[in-house]
Amino acid sequence: MVLRGSQLHLIKSLVFYLVLLRAGTSLARTILRKGPVQAVKDLIAETLQTVISASRSAIPGANSLVKAEIEKSVKGLQASIIKDSRGENARLPAKGLSDDIVRAELKRHHQLGDIHWESGKVSGAVYYGGDQLGALITESYGLFSLSNPLHPELFPGVRKMEAEIISMVLAMYNGKSEAAGSMTSGGTESILMSVKTHRDWAAATKGITKPEMVVPVTIHAAFNKAAHYFGVKIIPIPIDPKSGEVDLAAVKRAITSNTIMLAGSAPNFPHGIMDNIPSLGALAKKHKIGLHVDACLGGFIIPFAEKAGFPQSYPFDFRVDGVTAISCDTHKYGFAPKGSSVIMYHTKELRKYQYFVAPNWPGGVYASPTVSGSRAGALIAGCWTALMKFGEEGYIETTREIVTAARKIKSGINSIDGLAIFGNPLGSVISFVSTGSVKIFAVGDLLSKKGWHLNMLQRPEAIHISCTYLTVPVADQLVEDAKEAVELLKRDPSLGEGEFTAIYGTAASIPDRSVLVDVSHGLLDSFTMM
Repeated sequence: MVLRGSQLHLIKSLVFYLVLLRAGTSLARTILRKGPVQAVKDLIAETLQTVISASRSAIPGANSLVKAEIEKSVKGLQASIIKDSRGENARLPAKGLSDDIVRAELKRHHQLGDIHWESGKVSGAVYYGGDQLGALITESYGLFSLSNPLHPELFPGVRKMEAEIISMVLAMYNGKSEAAGSMTSGGTESILMSVKTHRDWAAATKGITKPEMVVPVTIHAAFNKAAHYFGVKIIPIPIDPKSGEVDLAAVKRAITSNTIMLAGSAPNFPHGIMDNIPSLGALAKKHKIGLHVDACLGGFIIPFAEKAGFPQSYPFDFRVDGVTAISCDTHKYGFAPKGSSVIMYHTKELRKYQYFVAPNWPGGVYASPTVSGSRAGALIAGCWTALMKFGEEGYIETTREIVTAARKIKSGINSIDGLAIFGNPLGSVISFVSTGSVKIFAVGDLLSKKGWHLNMLQRPEAIHISCTYLTVPVADQLVEDAKEAVELLKRDPSLGEGEFTAIYGTAASIPDRSVLVDVSHGLLDSFTMM
């Protein structure tokens, strides 16, 4: 059939209006979700990024100049990371070394570096449960160093311990009899598993082929990673600028027929703020979608907070109607060795969508519950050891001490003219911003000179600390050092023109965000450079 001119014109018009309708619908949704001001700001930023990228390609030599500057920055960054840890053994030794030489080399490697986390001046990173626990965990490692939970018939003790860990954590979060979970290598894998599970559940039960998840902008970046890995569109929702909680009205407007899940933090990493989980649960239930509560960071704080004398803003566990999944890291405030976390689901039926099975593989039927196939049974043994050693009473006490230290810092920072705590964090994590002329990254520089290793935040610019057991004896010192830094900077702002101001201040002002991606690639390369 040959189309006439009028018919072609009609088809072109229909296609044009369809494209226009889709673009208009997308724009309207963006404005509803973000508000007109933020939507315009984001549009300007995206347009600017497009113009910069086009200019770098179109202007002769421009891209080369930018790459040269990036390379210069990357080399400096890599040098600061590698320092005295440059690799020496690029190939296997021709002959194996003696036990004494290996021990000496291990001791030498252990002593590399000049940052002493034992001082308590490091934000998070090392969640230390004491020398006695460390020795006991090391002993458990030795007993189970060869075990692999992929083979429960060979290592029934590991299977038993893993089942008990999951059951104990489910009980902490008030999971009902039909609730279930899995152990993973950490919070990121727990979150990846939850997103994958909800995606596959929504595809199988609701026929969703273009999945979306609606999450706060402050949700952990592992959700962005999951979106990237699993083809789920992430819809970031702004937070209330005062409370730091996700904007519930914007969440409601962002839900569509393609939404598979919502997420909320308990608390979030940047500011230690808990989102309104009951209200998110009500929305999830109304729209028959999932709700993931990210309790990775607060995993062994918030379940014990009320008994320790620190009630939380909202209920956050499986008692909240609408919650379908919760992630909880055992290797943070649970004091288990690094590499262990638990992902929980409200039903065993939902957990099935997490599993992977290859029934027709020539090697036999292959099945695994999480990303990994073989896993380290020693990590499970170490985690079980920590949970059994501390018990509920022990975790209530550590929660009391850690949160008391955080409250002490919170009160002290709020008393400093020029600084303020962001929102109203109630747990172990806080962040503080500048309220005057003093630049917050300059404060970070001066604190760094005092031996503090804290996290610098963006959007808004702030300083963050995750208080640990080691922070308890130095909480007052942080307040004193922050007060002194502000006083010094008020007299002489140039005192804060150091590494943090240069790196983070510049990063915040760079319109071409692809530059930060390139620099980050260089940083990641340094992790494995010889």
